[in-house]
Amino acid sequence: MRLPGLHTRNVVLGAPCDSTTYYVFGTADYYVSFATEPGRLMFCGSPRRYEPRWSRTPPMAGTKDENSDCTSYPEYYVAQAPDGLFLVCVATPKPRGVSR
Repeated sequence: MRLPGLHTRNVVLGAPCDSTTYYVFGTADYYVSFATEPGRLMFCGSPRRYEPRWSRTPPMAGTKDENSDCTSYPEYYVAQAPDGLFLVCVATPKPRGVSR
């Protein structure tokens, strides 16, 4: 899977990072444990209002358009929009009796 703008390499789990909105993904290049195997996809997130840190990425759905249907993915898969925006899939099934 290729993500546009995935230029951040050599990230360290728990190390500070910059952007939590655009182009948030990076890869590890070292082995410490199963959490940081070489090539492991990581993302820059801000847990509970702390300073942003590199974390293990939830399952990745690839590149998606913002507000596109994600009912075929389990909830909380992550994706990246073509412009680099960080996306989280929160699948909401259609209500009964409603056609769209």
